[in-house]
Amino acid sequence: MLIQKKIENILFLDIETVPVYPDYNDLPERFKILWDKKAEQLNSHKTELFKPDEIYQRAGIYAEFGKIICISAACVVEENGQRCVKGKSFSGDDEKKILEDFAQLLNKYYSSPDKLLCAHNGKEFDFPYIARRMLINGISVPETLNTAGKKPWEVNHLDTMELWKFGDYKSYSSLNLLTAVFDIPSPKDDIDGSEVGHVYWNEHNLQRIVTYCQKDVVAIIQLFLRYQGEKLIEDKNISFLKI
Repeated sequence: MLIQKKIENILFLDIETVPVYPDYNDLPERFKILWDKKAEQLNSHKTELFKPDEIYQRAGIYAEFGKIICISAACVVEENGQRCVKGKSFSGDDEKKILEDFAQLLNKYYSSPDKLLCAHNGKEFDFPYIARRMLINGISVPETLNTAGKKPWEVNHLDTMELWKFGDYKSYSSLNLLTAVFDIPSPKDDIDGSEVGHVYWNEHNLQRIVTYCQKDVVAIIQLFLRYQGEKLIEDKNISFLKI
């Protein structure tokens, strides 16, 4: 596929999220009641029913019950005739600080109409999740994330999963599957999304999660290049600022 966008104008990103509270029993009573109702909805189409506490580990994927602990973002630049990936991660226990710093980046460098954001399943997950958590934290949503009142062609969001569908909306193709199909090194060589909550709340190993998130961003960039029929960027030309 040929995407008529300059790759240098695209910010590629991925987020990692966890439940706001480490355990179901830690939920304030008001939110426990609300999660119980959410669990009923999640069970509505299942043959095997789970109790609310048994599926609480899934709370992190819902912006009302989860929080962001890492946003990794990267762009593609040219240095000495070679394409390079330059990235940065915003991470920590203070979600508001993460979101404020990321909003500052977007407002400074990605506010013009020619700038785009790209993520895998970003239109369904990453972009709305970030916007919702910004509102919850009292942060103004940057223009590039604010879709309210915009026509579809005015929203500067790319989604590597949506691009792969070619209009077929019946299936979901994971990033891990597509990297295998296109012979791109797997970003899931340590942990996967289902383990992030445990690594954060039980192992207290944020750096491990940041590394995983950065690998996802690199995989998204390499997948985008494959879509364009272009060469992958060599590992030696990929770097993230130290945190």
